Amino acid sequence: MTTSYDCSDPAQRSEGLAAAQRAVSLKQCVVLPTDTVYGIGADAFSPQAVATLLASKGRGRNMPPPVLIPRIQTLDGLATDVHPDARRLAEAFWPGGLTLICHAQPSLTWDLGDTLGTVALRMPDDDVALELLTLTGPLAVSSANRTGQPAATTADAAAAQLAESVAVYLDAGPRSAANGTGSTIIDATGGTLRVVRQGTVSLERLREVVPGVVGIDGDGADSANTADVPEDSGN
Repeated sequence: MTTSYDCSDPAQRSEGLAAAQRAVSLKQCVVLPTDTVYGIGADAFSPQAVATLLASKGRGRNMPPPVLIPRIQTLDGLATDVHPDARRLAEAFWPGGLTLICHAQPSLTWDLGDTLGTVALRMPDDDVALELLTLTGPLAVSSANRTGQPAATTADAAAAQLAESVAVYLDAGPRSAANGTGSTIIDATGGTLRVVRQGTVSLERLREVVPGVVGIDGDGADSANTADVPEDSGN
């Protein structure tokens, strides 16, 4: 059974967060707001839950979901050999619209898909999302849409695409500020940080913190367009 909760109402928000926590513990999927677009989330440490998330979106293991975390300190629990420049960006832009691809901690028993030993991490700048993450721990979260369709900027748009494959919908209003744009994704697994998807955090802002960040076009020009990257490649 699918249930939606209006998080603008304090009572429904409290009830919805509790319901979402229960759903995650039962390896079910939930839809939650973020500061970019709505996301579909599941327990990052449950292969069954992650498989359900991927099936709900109609995508394969070759497109593993990012992981949302409740606090910056969780970065070192899930990633290893974190690049110093990646840490600087996290300190500057978390919570916010920046995803960092790092080397995953080899001791973790999870299966997010074909990650090649990496994990994409983000701390969202949304009170409902952060409260849920505090209750559940890290969640595998991808944009709340079927693969190939536009990312959902409202809970209703997410429900229209994902329907009863999701147990709980947390509705916190439209994500109008992001205009359907996901986070900026940085590959921090090499010696130089590289933008692999341009999103809500511009290359100019990134370079104010780390001047050596390489743009998506490879020569530093901030000419990337989010239309060049699948909308459902992350949150």
